[in-house]
Amino acid sequence: MADIGRARMSPDPMAGTPPLLSRRSLSLGLATSFLPGQASAAPDGFRVLEARPGTLRLVPDPAQETVVLGYDGQVPGPLLRFKKGEEVRIRLVNRLAQPTAIHWQGVRIANAMDGAAGLTQPPVPPGGSFDYVFTPPDSGTFLYRASVASLAGEQQGRGLHGLLIVEEAEPPKIDREIIAVIEDWRLDAAGLIVPGFGAMADASHGGRIGGLVTLNGRAIPETVALAPGARVRLRIVNACIARVALVSFEGVLPLVAAIDGQPCDVFEPVRRTIPIGPGARFDLMFDAGTGAGQVILRGDHEPDRVLVRIQPEGETRKPLPPIASLALNPLLPPVIKLQDSRKLDLVIEAKSKPDAAHVWTINGAAASGVSGKPLFSVKAGTPVTLGLVNRSGFAHAIHVHGHHMRLLHDLDDGWEPYWRDSVLIDAGRTHHVAFLADNPGKWLIECLVLEHGGAGLAGWFEVA
Repeated sequence: MADIGRARMSPDPMAGTPPLLSRRSLSLGLATSFLPGQASAAPDGFRVLEARPGTLRLVPDPAQETVVLGYDGQVPGPLLRFKKGEEVRIRLVNRLAQPTAIHWQGVRIANAMDGAAGLTQPPVPPGGSFDYVFTPPDSGTFLYRASVASLAGEQQGRGLHGLLIVEEAEPPKIDREIIAVIEDWRLDAAGLIVPGFGAMADASHGGRIGGLVTLNGRAIPETVALAPGARVRLRIVNACIARVALVSFEGVLPLVAAIDGQPCDVFEPVRRTIPIGPGARFDLMFDAGTGAGQVILRGDHEPDRVLVRIQPEGETRKPLPPIASLALNPLLPPVIKLQDSRKLDLVIEAKSKPDAAHVWTINGAAASGVSGKPLFSVKAGTPVTLGLVNRSGFAHAIHVHGHHMRLLHDLDDGWEPYWRDSVLIDAGRTHHVAFLADNPGKWLIECLVLEHGGAGLAGWFEVA
């Protein structure tokens, strides 16, 4: 293939999704909706996050409150908000009965801080702690979540996830920031989480889908009142461990401004609908209309659900200039030299004889992603082209740690006009991605349908 020096708009943005407030918003007198709490600070400057049990009111009385796992006992965990260039200092304290770690999804981070337990750090034992210190090179919307091989699905599925926002040096002028973190839960009649994470019926199929959907740990729909013409930034995040969230907009015109934390030229999604895979994030901008609006989760063999209702309230805002694109990230390469790239297919298949631990394989091998030989090794600065070949009957969301990828076109040498840290691959389909392997270390590749990843659909690569 020739060098890719251009990006062509695609009608099918395979991208991901939502959250809501900031210290800067407060300082500017702006309102933020559905805001999670802030993390506490230790005397030595670290913000302390305790992974521990908590309770959440997911279903009304007479059901009891649901016992969850959360950072500081809350779901989602405390909102972590930093300015670009500001050092992040987080102390994870493990109050669980299991080992754990934190992965900072989408942050192009130093390898030792990535949180892939067993590969980049030892798992944090019960009663132990680990200090994460890094300076994010990019602004954007990022997810932090539990990451210990076979336990990741259960720990995140019980609530161990939160949002990290790194503000731009010059944020766009908005009237309201809305943060929307989508979760789903599988509960029994008493309102308790049904056990059995990693069950063969889920791990060998589409993963564990919960029948109850919440937004920022609360019942849906959320209602937000906006003055007609008010400009909104919606940060939407899919914190489910298997569900692909198909999110539609009615009554407003959404423009995608960033995907997986990386800005793109603003564009209107096809049919005002975006597919948000597990772990994916979308930043959208829109101006409130004079009538009611809705953000809707489309059902797959389920009824549609309204996530957010937008109600007009107050005087019409003075007209604003058209919504402009965020500044593109100058640290990501404008050109990937595909003809010089290391090319490799990763073939995803169901194991011919599945067992209790392994259901899925990459190139014929099932692994946890933190041991054995690397899938490939390259020198720093090498372009890499991966063929993600899904020979199974179920969709997968493949996440490459430490890097962002271009999704290549199937029929020519172009790429989609946005960056991804994970890519959805439908059953029986193949997608090609390219990235510049410029971040040294050992990096995990895993399926974000986390019970797939915990059942063999994981590997790692090395950048020397």
